[in-house]
Amino acid sequence: MLFRSGFSQPKPVFKINHVAVYVTDLKRSGEFYTQILNLDTIPEPFHDNKHIWLSIGDGVQLHIIQGAKEPKEYFQNNHLCFSTTDVPGFSKKLDEQKIPWYSARGEAYKMTTRIDGAHQVFLKDPDGYWIEVNDAK
Repeated sequence: MLFRSGFSQPKPVFKINHVAVYVTDLKRSGEFYTQILNLDTIPEPFHDNKHIWLSIGDGVQLHIIQGAKEPKEYFQNNHLCFSTTDVPGFSKKLDEQKIPWYSARGEAYKMTTRIDGAHQVFLKDPDGYWIEVNDAK
């Protein structure tokens, strides 16, 4: 249904509830998000060993869902973004774990400083989903 001007329908209010990623290996992806990004698991209602739910702040969740046949290629500009206080420290953690990371231009092992002064790095999760980590306020 389209909203038409001239009608007095209330404007709906939207807020983000969750983001879902469809993965090939639930255990591997769960370990990545909990151990590399330090996200906390939260109860999920399915209890079918095909879902992991994670808290990503203020009632927002990341749902990891088992069932993808193979990883896919994604565009870097289509990404999840998380903020932290220590991007250089995070990039060192990635180095220690042998996880490649990139600048906004795709340059390996180079950090980007955005025009607003925030530092950022990009990495891929085990299924190829791009993730930005920055220190934006």
